Amino acid sequence: MTHPDDEPAGCAHAPFLPRAGLDDAEGDRVPDGVTVVDAHVHLFPPGMFDAIWRWFDAHAWPVRYRLHSEEVIAFLRARGVSRFCALHYAHKPGLSALLNRYVAELAAAHRDFVIPLGTVLPGEPGAEDVLREALGPLGLRGIKLHCHVQRMGADDPRIDPVYAGCQDAGVPVVIHSGREPSSPAYGVDTRALCAVDQVERVLQRYPRLKLVVPHLGADEFAGYLDLLDRYENLWLDTTMAIAGYFPGDVPADLFPGRASRLLYGTDFPNLPYAWDRELRRLLDVVPAAERAAVLSGNALALFQ
Repeated sequence: MTHPDDEPAGCAHAPFLPRAGLDDAEGDRVPDGVTVVDAHVHLFPPGMFDAIWRWFDAHAWPVRYRLHSEEVIAFLRARGVSRFCALHYAHKPGLSALLNRYVAELAAAHRDFVIPLGTVLPGEPGAEDVLREALGPLGLRGIKLHCHVQRMGADDPRIDPVYAGCQDAGVPVVIHSGREPSSPAYGVDTRALCAVDQVERVLQRYPRLKLVVPHLGADEFAGYLDLLDRYENLWLDTTMAIAGYFPGDVPADLFPGRASRLLYGTDFPNLPYAWDRELRRLLDVVPAAERAAVLSGNALALFQ
């Protein structure tokens, strides 16, 4: 969960989430015998990362790992993460193509480690050209959208060319369509903007689209789990939801049984707690027979 540097006038500056866990201990490495592919890591150019962290300081939580892209890659590699999906998104016209090329270059330099996704700002001039370049010459493995930052519901008609293009290309769309974390600093009422029903309409209109909703759809957990049971083209990632930082309780029946369409993710480096907090909690709750799928196998199958 990140946000750009330019803020709407009149935004509140009070943090909007609890700050539990800021001092939790971190592990040195992924436990022996566990393969981890993090499906939700952010890479931005240095200036954008710096602006994002200023936004977090003002509106969210203190970011524990203020690492730029090459440092993020080195940090996760040193701790035994096998691969990760690199996510970013644009908050204003003209940025998408630049960000996509930036991540494509990083992925080319770290082919064994970085799985790059692209972005597009739906409705911006040339959006379809940006999408074609991302999925064509740049070889990016999906598209990331963020309803809060880009100020659109999941079923906004401006997104339709993105959904259609990704469906035709057979690559996923990762869309932060859940209502949390909500903040007036986005300049929109995210709880009014986002709803699980919108995502169902997308799944119905694009039955071959691979759609990934981060954060288990926080805070409409039950609604998203119901969709997961009814639509084979939906995946959820665990990012920050299993860690116990978002409002609401994750349903107790999340495991077992849904392992084939759940992805491990963290939101690294923009975390207020230890990099492996989510991993340790998942190892406690995911049945042993389902761990390989959730922690690595599903992401590799989906994004490769």
